[in-house]
Amino acid sequence: MTRDRRVLLKLSGEALQGETGFGIDPVTLGVIADQLAEVMTDPGGIELGVVIGGGNIFRGERLEATGLKRVTGDYMGMLGTLINAMALQEAVEARGVSTRLLSALRIEEVAEVYIRRRALSHLDKGYLVIFAGGTGNPYFTTDTAAVLRASEIGADVILKGTRVDGVYDRDPKKDPQARFLPSVTYMEAIEQRLKIMDTTAISLAMENGLPIVVFNLTVPGNIKRVLSGERVGTLVSA
Repeated sequence: MTRDRRVLLKLSGEALQGETGFGIDPVTLGVIADQLAEVMTDPGGIELGVVIGGGNIFRGERLEATGLKRVTGDYMGMLGTLINAMALQEAVEARGVSTRLLSALRIEEVAEVYIRRRALSHLDKGYLVIFAGGTGNPYFTTDTAAVLRASEIGADVILKGTRVDGVYDRDPKKDPQARFLPSVTYMEAIEQRLKIMDTTAISLAMENGLPIVVFNLTVPGNIKRVLSGERVGTLVSA
């Protein structure tokens, strides 16, 4: 993989919970913030946006059996992404990096309203731009939000940070015989249900020719390694 200039990093909410199983683990948050600060202070001039999920705070499908409507649950999940985004913003700024937090939901007291031209301006000025609130619409995942934002800002690549080394043909945590896949096509990801991202997100990435690199976020320095052109994780492309 060649070095790219504008990058969109997708973080799941679960990436922030570490081994705690819920909420935000301060140690894990610090590890991620250290990596982001390392990238942003590199003289190479990477422009970086981050889309963050909210699964560590709330998952609507868990309460659907109690009668909670999908739309309500999705909006609650979007609010969860704002909690995570605010925590990430504070942690990164504590390391001397300037950030901007943009939200698809209007909560002006804590975040700017997402406007594409505003996001592009912030990236051009060298800010780390954090996108919260998903797409602002129910029925769409934060994976889809990540591909949408990457397409809108003209990103060269999407990085999908996980807690495993990349994509496997089976769940490596459940099957020790699972085979690591260094590269897959968009269609293979969809047809084999590899759970890299949801089908809508993969299809949108395919339509826009956006490569996706799935890698282990918990390994210190991995973000910089990917951006420096090292072969880390799994490449999803045409």
